[in-house]
Amino acid sequence: MESLFSGILAFQWQQGAMIIVGLVLLWLAIAKKYEPALLLPIGFGTILANIPLSAAVGQGGPMQILFDAGISTELFPLLIFIGIGAQIDFTPLLKNPSMLLFGAAAQLGIFVTLALATLLGFDLKQAGAIGIIGAADGPTSIYVANRFAKDLLPAISVAAYSYMALVPIIQPPVIRLLTSKEERKIRMDYKDSQVSKPVKIIFPIAITLIAGILVPASVALIGFLMFGNLLRECGVLDGLAKSAQNELTNVVSILLGISIASTMNGTVFLRPETLLIFGLGLVAFIFDTVGGVLFAKFMNLFRKHKINPMIGACGISAFPMSARVVNQMGLEEDPFNFLLMPAVSVNVGGQIGSVIAGGLILALLGSL
Repeated sequence: MESLFSGILAFQWQQGAMIIVGLVLLWLAIAKKYEPALLLPIGFGTILANIPLSAAVGQGGPMQILFDAGISTELFPLLIFIGIGAQIDFTPLLKNPSMLLFGAAAQLGIFVTLALATLLGFDLKQAGAIGIIGAADGPTSIYVANRFAKDLLPAISVAAYSYMALVPIIQPPVIRLLTSKEERKIRMDYKDSQVSKPVKIIFPIAITLIAGILVPASVALIGFLMFGNLLRECGVLDGLAKSAQNELTNVVSILLGISIASTMNGTVFLRPETLLIFGLGLVAFIFDTVGGVLFAKFMNLFRKHKINPMIGACGISAFPMSARVVNQMGLEEDPFNFLLMPAVSVNVGGQIGSVIAGGLILALLGSL
């Protein structure tokens, strides 16, 4: 009889609060369709991890085994990068390579947040891991947090994926604040030129070599991303490319979410630091958007053919949500203002920029 009611007797308020958090994540995933591939397994895993005396967690528990195998070894985030690389078509960026600059400008939030987190009492490595939330790239956030701030991994990962899902809510007010109606109406021509197959094949190899030589700490991140893209573009492994895009990404996303949830027990998650991390994550996203938009306005000072500054906001890695948001905002101002392809060009550049930014943080802070 004692064992029958031991779960009830062991129940603590922190576990109840975390079960509610899990239910909220499930609601966001199912009802609002916010990043359901990650938030649903994280939400359900949070419930599993906070049932009193749960056999799913702890030494020998299946969720702990998955965490040790996939998160501690950094395997799951890297496998996700293969799938992301296989899904991304870099053709719009190759048609207009200058858009890659926005992928660098829109990482401003990472470094602003790093400085702010340090001022709020986090050490440099923890601040770097929190700042990477601004990369709008869940796998990169998990990868860096696992290196620098394992105790903050649950809050950082949930914040990263939550804010990625909230891009349609976060970015429009910031963009409107920084741009005039006339700027938002600027139309952009899209180059309808062809990109040859050899160029598409050479691109992921060249990016890996250049980024790897300049920032060796980024090799794992950029290498797995570009390997996935090479699977897509090489033309001789279509079956593997489709498997990477679908089966691999889907399966690893489930395992990644469940693994992260294994660490989301109440005593770890329900701390003042968690609220600070969520606040800093929002700051990172806002300043990423600010950096991209202001960089576009700066470029317009020297250009004859003006850029619609809204596309600068797509320099974050939230692909393709940010591009869709900007395109919709352009259509609201002018029904014939189609910004999708320029926005996508910037958005895929942001994917590269976020990975390199993650490598920079690893390189700059790794020796401390």
